[in-house]
Amino acid sequence: MSEGTSFTPPIGGPFSEEIRAFVQQDERELPSPGGVLFVGSSSIKLWANAQEEFPFANIIRRGFGGSTIADSTLYADYIVLPYQPRLIVMYAGDNDIAFGKSPEAVRDDFRDFVQKVHVALPDTMIAFASIKFSLSRWHLRKRIERANDLIWEFCLVTPNTHFIDMTDVMLDENVEPRPELFTDGLHPNRKGYREWAKVLAPAIHTLLKN
Repeated sequence: MSEGTSFTPPIGGPFSEEIRAFVQQDERELPSPGGVLFVGSSSIKLWANAQEEFPFANIIRRGFGGSTIADSTLYADYIVLPYQPRLIVMYAGDNDIAFGKSPEAVRDDFRDFVQKVHVALPDTMIAFASIKFSLSRWHLRKRIERANDLIWEFCLVTPNTHFIDMTDVMLDENVEPRPELFTDGLHPNRKGYREWAKVLAPAIHTLLKN
């Protein structure tokens, strides 16, 4: 998106109002290049104090509720590429699985996102934060586990692409979701986000030093 370009939603594209709001925000003040972009679904949108958890980086949040990985790819020209981030952290896939996508399709959608970004920004690192096991979607755990495994395998063989596994901090000694970490059985609460940050902060710090 070049300077001064107005937002024109893709034909049939959902989330137009949310994306338009991001574009208008950027028209007022575009984040400086080289930051850390958090992109994805509602778990990113609701992480209001993310900057506090990562004081060593300039955090840009572009999450929109109900979205899938493919939605972030669809709108990458507006909410990813203009920022020229040094690192992108994606959290998405929850909704993809819940909407019936296969683990293989989820992996392929993430591959498409990586390819779109790296055509324009080949040096930008992309980290996929593992799809969480939540109370309300515990019945989907086998498909979530498979999707995480496939994305991890993809990251292993793809330059500038990484997988951050947050599974352990969200599960208890019985290997079940910890109820105290969720607001509604699906989204992390303040304590849940702190648990995420325990894993993400050192991983991001390490990636930024590379």
